[in-house]
Amino acid sequence: MSAPAPAPAYKIGIVKQVLSGDTIVIRRQPQGGPPPEKVIALSGITAPKLARQRTANNDAETKDEPYAWEAREYLRKKLVGKEVIFTAEKPPNSATREYGQVWTGKDPTKDENVTEALLAEGLAKVRESGRNIPQLKKLVEIEEVAKSQGKGIWGSDLQDHVRELKWSIDNPKAFVNKCNGQPIKAIIEYVRDGSTVRLCLLPEYYQITLMLSGIRCPAVKQDGDSEPYAEEARFFLESKLLQKDVEVILESVNNNNFVGTILHPQGNIAEALLRQGFAKCVDWSLAVMKSGASTLRAAERAAKDARLRIWTNYTSNAPVIAAKDKEFHATVLEVVNGDALVVKVPNGGQKKIFLASIRPPREKNNADNAEDGKQQSPRPKGFKPLYDIPWMFEAREFLRKKVVGKKVNVVVDYIQPAKDNFPEKTCCTVLAGGINLAEALVAKGYATVVRYRNDNDQRSSHYDKLLEAEMKAQKAGIGVHAKKDIPTHRIQDTSGDSAKAKKFFPFLKRAQKTEATVEFVASGSRMRLYIPKESVLVTFLLAGVNCPRGARPAIGGGPMQDAEPFGEEALQFTKEKCLQHDVIVTIEEMDKAGNFIGWLWVDNENLSVSLVEHGLASMHHTAETSEFARAIKTAEENAIKKRIGIWKDYVEVEKETERERNAPVQDRVVKYEKVIITEVTPEGNFYAQNVDLGNKLENLMEKIHQEFKANAPLPGSYVPRRGQLCAARFTLDDQWYRAKVEKVTDDKSAHIFYIDYGNREVVNSTRLATLPAGTESEPPYASEYVLACVKYPTDPDDRMEAVRAFSMDTLNKKLLLNIETRGSPPGVTLMDPTTNVDLGKNLIKEGLVLMENTRDHRLASLVSEYRAAQDHAKNSRLNLWQHGDITEDDAVEFGARR
Repeated sequence: MSAPAPAPAYKIGIVKQVLSGDTIVIRRQPQGGPPPEKVIALSGITAPKLARQRTANNDAETKDEPYAWEAREYLRKKLVGKEVIFTAEKPPNSATREYGQVWTGKDPTKDENVTEALLAEGLAKVRESGRNIPQLKKLVEIEEVAKSQGKGIWGSDLQDHVRELKWSIDNPKAFVNKCNGQPIKAIIEYVRDGSTVRLCLLPEYYQITLMLSGIRCPAVKQDGDSEPYAEEARFFLESKLLQKDVEVILESVNNNNFVGTILHPQGNIAEALLRQGFAKCVDWSLAVMKSGASTLRAAERAAKDARLRIWTNYTSNAPVIAAKDKEFHATVLEVVNGDALVVKVPNGGQKKIFLASIRPPREKNNADNAEDGKQQSPRPKGFKPLYDIPWMFEAREFLRKKVVGKKVNVVVDYIQPAKDNFPEKTCCTVLAGGINLAEALVAKGYATVVRYRNDNDQRSSHYDKLLEAEMKAQKAGIGVHAKKDIPTHRIQDTSGDSAKAKKFFPFLKRAQKTEATVEFVASGSRMRLYIPKESVLVTFLLAGVNCPRGARPAIGGGPMQDAEPFGEEALQFTKEKCLQHDVIVTIEEMDKAGNFIGWLWVDNENLSVSLVEHGLASMHHTAETSEFARAIKTAEENAIKKRIGIWKDYVEVEKETERERNAPVQDRVVKYEKVIITEVTPEGNFYAQNVDLGNKLENLMEKIHQEFKANAPLPGSYVPRRGQLCAARFTLDDQWYRAKVEKVTDDKSAHIFYIDYGNREVVNSTRLATLPAGTESEPPYASEYVLACVKYPTDPDDRMEAVRAFSMDTLNKKLLLNIETRGSPPGVTLMDPTTNVDLGKNLIKEGLVLMENTRDHRLASLVSEYRAAQDHAKNSRLNLWQHGDITEDDAVEFGARR
């Protein structure tokens, strides 16, 4: 008799995968890493074969045998992920494959035998070689019952149970668009690494490779040289999702591989991989996600903080930001370039902040050269980045109109340390009315997103939203991503160019009220305006006020000149009121330097009146004849009463008694200084030197002369720049004098102003040189003045005649000068010491000029004398009065000076 068969050796494991209707993969429980696994073929049966794809090693492509898919699915749903008991043995004629039995539970005597279950459903059949083996008699009986019932492969509709597989998709992008972000049922068939899987999409049976959106796991390599934690990441995903029913959202395509998100009732596997330290976030991939990018970032952050797995050696490079400085409200004062804001913080201070992780429009050529390591090409003369770099003006305008003067919420994302001569930058997310300004800019195509190394944490807290917005802008081809219709702005700049300013002055004056944008504020009453209608930049001075000046550079680049009292406050007031605001201006006059003078309204508020009202300016005598005289005077009186601003220490004279009121008016203060008149301008202004300073001036000129006598300058060695102080050889006497460069023309000529004499000249730049050391710091010896209470005629011929007469009376003569009014320039009277004749009064008496009235009570006696002199000229019909009274048409009621 033969010995009884040995009892089978039972083993317990977890079903990892079902390869077909008769083959499964079983693994052990993991212990410190991916566990060992084995492939088990079910003994005694065969199931229909699944289709095979044509590969490099397999030229034959096959279809499913009938019910092959149903057999595989029957086992998959029954076994995958569950613990089973099984037997396994390797036949002598098998090199690797093991055969055995599998039960769905842990007790083979009570639990279901998988082989018998397959046969009962008609999803497998007994091998022909085993039909006569006594041990398989029960399997044959089960098969016969299934046959008799026509189940599965024993039925008559076999061809209805063959899948039509699609191994490839011709146009992946079109397929993604067709799916339109809708969830698709799928089964994960294979895991290549922790972030790449092979899927079968249902019910059409598309076979695709999918990369998980937003993450990347360490790569698994076939040669065994995988990256650290690659195998663990793959096992983690396998244990959670391999051959599980999932849903997939296809979001993009990368190298013909689909990119998408896997949806599962237990959560997002990408988030789980990140939280366990098996993966890193990928910026480009996060940008294509329909939702959940912020959750992935938070999961990665948690793994970093816990130093899990791939982050074991992680150290943060972000400076710590104090909680009190992390978030605050502020008011936007200015938009800089399109990626930076100057804001007023709650404590009243100002702070420059940058929009995190974005870059404003850049010069195309120079940006490309910088990236290629080539030297940047020089910018053309007069280059203005705001107007000449495409889309920068649009970016600035977008932000300016949205936030200037408004409150915003600021969240500090990171602080970029100072580097390569660039200062430290506070980079923030700024919300205005709930809108992220950086995201809005990027969505419009007015900015691009900065790309970072994966280990760089210093980025916007909404970085993924920025990437998503940029991707949409790129697809739409708008803004900096556009290939055509690039905006250009041809801007005329009249600043410092009186000739150019004269061309625009008639149009602007005639327009009466003009819309403008305040681009720059130099002082409380001086600013630069952009006038869109004329595409011109102008320097604008507020009419009707004397405003203290702020700190400013000295002429010739010397040390900063201190601010006048309340000059900085006036500057700040005007900045906050109107910098980068849309305003309305009325232009009335233009000075000799090409600056326009007029009135400005911001939000229907007259800025001249506002400055006076807040004690930051006083009423100028020219305002007395304007339509705003009453408003300015009232504002000044109110400021004096409140003792604010420049009136802080004002001492009001006690009210006059009846005797004092009837007493003769006190004459003006007279304090003559001896001067010599060096230059008279075509407008009638003049320059004078103090005679008492003559010796100092002679010493200065001698110093310059001796320096150049010993060290003659090389012609052409000095390159003039606008605003610089230099030495210049005067054309008439060939001597060297101090001069200021006012303009440099293309023909190597320079327009210069002799600061110690007050005259101008155009010379070849070869006649210029650097001033000797020590001479540039001396103050100018010539000061500009105007005749007080004197108005030159408007007719050019009459004005020329008056200026000619004044020049003959004064030029190069020693006279007595008394300052009557403080202004820019001061108003003075001139007295001839030999005849005691007031030269201004004499011009009025001869009918060459007009008397200009003033309400300054100190000058009442002077005005009275000048009026008597004008009456004499009028009655005698002298010069201007020869055809009668010329003042009637100049009266205010006829519209003059309005």
